Amino acid sequence: MLHRLGFPSVGRHRRFVTAIAIDAIGSGVFMPISMLYFLVATDLTLVQVGAAISLASLVALPTGPLIGSIVDRVGAKQVLLAGNVLQGIGFVAYLVSDSFLAVTLWTVVVTVGRTAFWGSYGNIVAAISVPGEREKWFGFLGALRNVGFAVGGLVSGVAITIGTQAAYAAVVVANAVSYGIAFLLLLAVPATERTRHEAQPGSWATVLRDRPYRVLWCTQLAFSTSMMVLNFAMPVYATKVLGLPGWVTGAVFTINTIMVGLGQGLAVRAMTGRVRWRILVVANLFFAVSYVALLGASAVGVTVGVVIVLASAVIYTLGELTGGPVTSALAAEAAPEHLRGRYLSLIQLAWNASGTVTPVAFAWLLDRGATPLWLVLLGLAALGTFVSALLGRVLALADAPVTNQAVEVADDGLAAVEP
Repeated sequence: MLHRLGFPSVGRHRRFVTAIAIDAIGSGVFMPISMLYFLVATDLTLVQVGAAISLASLVALPTGPLIGSIVDRVGAKQVLLAGNVLQGIGFVAYLVSDSFLAVTLWTVVVTVGRTAFWGSYGNIVAAISVPGEREKWFGFLGALRNVGFAVGGLVSGVAITIGTQAAYAAVVVANAVSYGIAFLLLLAVPATERTRHEAQPGSWATVLRDRPYRVLWCTQLAFSTSMMVLNFAMPVYATKVLGLPGWVTGAVFTINTIMVGLGQGLAVRAMTGRVRWRILVVANLFFAVSYVALLGASAVGVTVGVVIVLASAVIYTLGELTGGPVTSALAAEAAPEHLRGRYLSLIQLAWNASGTVTPVAFAWLLDRGATPLWLVLLGLAALGTFVSALLGRVLALADAPVTNQAVEVADDGLAAVEP
């Protein structure tokens, strides 16, 4: 079944894959009620809850590069496990947090844990996969997490419907338990090798001087910012600006979930033989077309607007399906193995920066009407197209095709492609 959908053979990595699925379901249960829980369980106002979450994100933002250094020193597996422990502890502490200071403190712990998880995740995926199949693996795990979020979202809907403090607390407990189960499963993940790299030179100076990787980082930043549109721009635009029925927003997320869950592997398979930087250009073009369509929805009636928004969601998701696996594979493969933790922490920093800035930026733009937001995002897509093309000129891996065939590298440095 996985093969027909274009996904890799899980084989001996079943526990890791299962842990990722359980973690995603637990996170999917809590995400839709993250602010609602604190409003029900504490005396904090909406503004105070929002401030606590934003402050925690800001405080935790610099920990990404630090975690990258730790990954290179102690190994990705240990950091991955520590990230799960921190998140589990944080969610247990939420059950007894009833002040602004406590909510902020434990949200910092949860955010640092999440940063540790993502700061080591790419290293683990790179370790369990081989060159040539990394688009498959990153695509598969991304689709798996997307489905897990959807399943968790359905469960959270039950808690929201019940609406009691006990129901919301049960969601928090379920998420904490999911981290515990995932921790036990992740104990089976192979440790990343590091002893044979200890004598190799390298530091943050090496990372920051890597010009091709800086271009890749800019490509990632443009893509990450576009990936925030689904969560922070489309729902508000559809309901508040266009005045569309509330079910439209739910339909947009359903379309995205189904397309990613069932179509990611097929999209990666369709990339076979296509040059990577050209794929990234196509991803940005998909985003641009969806932005133009969404801008056009402001000039039509409600019925046509619903059709345009749903069609735009399909086109937008094609950009996600196209760009996600390639950016992840390039980020892992372009990094020297002994410095991969530092390199990938920069990629995580791009995601964190996008997640910190876009909620406020999109809200500010939307407050000024439909046109400013979508014109700015069109400019972002144009910039993403430009840096993707530039990436093909400065990074050899970006100018190579997606093979979807395992490449084994021998001790003499020669590569062999498995038939």
